[in-house]
Amino acid sequence: MKNKLYKFYKWSNTWQGTIVLVLLFMFFVAQAFLIPSGSMKNTLLIHDALFAKKFAYGVPIPRIPWLEIPVLPDFRGDGHLIDGPKPKRGDIVIFRYPMNEKIHFVKRCVAKEGDVLFVKNKQLYLRIQNNDQATEKFAKQMKAKLVYVNGVKFILNPYSTIHKGIHHDPDITEIDGMNAPIFNYGPVIINKGEYFMMGDNRDHSADSRFWGPITYKEVVGKPWFIYMSWDDNYKIRWNRVGKTIDEIEKELREGILKYPIREGHKRLD
Repeated sequence: MKNKLYKFYKWSNTWQGTIVLVLLFMFFVAQAFLIPSGSMKNTLLIHDALFAKKFAYGVPIPRIPWLEIPVLPDFRGDGHLIDGPKPKRGDIVIFRYPMNEKIHFVKRCVAKEGDVLFVKNKQLYLRIQNNDQATEKFAKQMKAKLVYVNGVKFILNPYSTIHKGIHHDPDITEIDGMNAPIFNYGPVIINKGEYFMMGDNRDHSADSRFWGPITYKEVVGKPWFIYMSWDDNYKIRWNRVGKTIDEIEKELREGILKYPIREGHKRLD
């Protein structure tokens, strides 16, 4: 056994061994991503460099990094080698853009199959499983407000209390006709196996309001921790380096991390 470990150690130090180990790590454990836009601020900022946990929702079909060429066929037809837990409401998810699978997006899952959702005057309304008891339970869990819409219970802005990075831009008004889904959308019932995704920077995010829900096939993983972060002046944000996303959100709730609302509004994506 000791001899085998020594041989493995020697092989891992060769350039072939290093390449194989790095690829296996990127295929099945973690992959590096750079946040290019402000669609998830204040939770994730432009130039946050993070590792994604690839095994959070099962094991996706491995692809050659940067080229995004599948290494294996999609045997199961759902984009994964091994099935796993599915995204939960409130999770931040890394997924493949449904219109171009070579592009990765990161958004928050705000609704799952059976949920009813609509946006009115920028405000998100959510009904869980089209059921009063489920809606009341989730509202209590999220510390959110229950409202009646045409005699039916909905949760108003269900994630804003727990997830403090969620916000709107007061400079975006309904006069901007091209952004109509930002102001009013739905109602829609989420189909089986689908997930409705929205950016925390609600008025600067191209998300499911524009191109519809995603499926499990597009799901890649979830953000793990930030290994480097810098602002537009290339100044390192040391207060973010090494932090998990849960730690970032906890600090936002406690008011430790604060960012100007208009910082990072570069483009809609």
